[in-house]
Amino acid sequence: MHHDTIAAIATPAGRGAIAVVRLSGPQALEVCRHHIDRTPAPRQACFTPFHVGRDRLDEVIVVHYAAPHSYTGEEVVEISCHGSTYIQQALLAALIDDGCRLAEPGEFTRRAFLNGRLNLSQAEAVADLIDATNRGSHGMAMSQLRGGYAELLGDLRRRFVDLTALLELELDFSEEDVEFADRGQLRTLLDTLVSRCGQLAGSFTLGNAIRCGVPVAIVGPPNAGKSTLLNRLVGDERAIVSDQPGTTRDTIEERITIDGIGFRIIDTAGLRHSDEQIEQAGIERSYRTARNAASILYVVDRADTGSLPQQLAALAHEVPLEGKQILVLCNKSDRHQSVPLPDAATLSSDSTSPLPVEAVLALSARTGAGLDTLHRLLADRYRDGSDGSEPIVSNLRHYEALTHVVDACTRAQQALESQCSADLVAIDLRDALHHLGTITGEVTTDEVLGTIFAKFCVGK
Repeated sequence: MHHDTIAAIATPAGRGAIAVVRLSGPQALEVCRHHIDRTPAPRQACFTPFHVGRDRLDEVIVVHYAAPHSYTGEEVVEISCHGSTYIQQALLAALIDDGCRLAEPGEFTRRAFLNGRLNLSQAEAVADLIDATNRGSHGMAMSQLRGGYAELLGDLRRRFVDLTALLELELDFSEEDVEFADRGQLRTLLDTLVSRCGQLAGSFTLGNAIRCGVPVAIVGPPNAGKSTLLNRLVGDERAIVSDQPGTTRDTIEERITIDGIGFRIIDTAGLRHSDEQIEQAGIERSYRTARNAASILYVVDRADTGSLPQQLAALAHEVPLEGKQILVLCNKSDRHQSVPLPDAATLSSDSTSPLPVEAVLALSARTGAGLDTLHRLLADRYRDGSDGSEPIVSNLRHYEALTHVVDACTRAQQALESQCSADLVAIDLRDALHHLGTITGEVTTDEVLGTIFAKFCVGK
């Protein structure tokens, strides 16, 4: 428990209808009493004037949360005042003059973690919840805040601790040739950890995409209608459209939300052979964008699909496509309805283009025909990871820790199969335990905590 009392404005900076000033620490209620006429009962809103010296600064609503039943586990007071920037700053200054300290970024949530109100994974979820910009990122943050995969890993870690303790106990009786740790149970637990942690680590690409916005690259030959498609998806004339091939020279990125999931739509330069230096640079950026994308919209003129297998083969030569969603969009279908659509299965199995084409769509970026189907295919691809029903990792720190756990457990499995001594197996077990603990906060350093909570706003 901390011995100082902190205070900060918890609402966004600037003028507004209402602002909230939050205090946490042993003197939180006592400091407030110096400025208000009535002492609030715990968890009851109290309307009262707020005085600074002899002057009435504002009429406020005060709520007191008694320890340990508060967000931080300490005495907490929240003061709702009018949102004048002058009132906010004057009220905060009065609290600091009475002995409060201005809170550091994330210090309220850091105290909640240190006082056992949240584990570290849940504390990080608070920041993700504040930053959520769509239903997908919100669902992942809420799942993690409720415990998510941290509870599962915490339970596995506790079982792991017991077996590791028994294994290390054998070291004290090395001359007696006894086994306290059941090797069968240990192997089973290692298998479970490798499987579960591997699955969670494998979900990071999807989780990070949903949290930051799923990157979707619009690629294809020049003059196929890529920029028109971007404008249609965004609902604005964001990109210059021209009949002149090679108009787009650089990437253009816009954000949209489809069915509660955020997408980053990136228009790119047309793919073709060119000796022109600037256009070559734009084409290389197109390939780089496709490499970093989770979904690729390959746009082609419906009247010019004869060379599509060769075009896709050229794309596959430049861009690793495994695990990506590939949608082929036959654009300008309003003008070429009589031209048959290529078959997705045939394109996927074609020897010149061995890549997984999920679907081939008839589309008109000019009229919007086919756009509903495109929206559905994009949303369906990422909906399962965004509803919070399945644990998804979106935090890079967690991904790195899970990868270390899998590596350490794999080494321990190999050591057991090779019948290595208990002390050698214990080294890898301790390494796995350490990295499991860094996810839930059972193993932390001040440096790690400082990095995590520095990303928070001051009032949280």
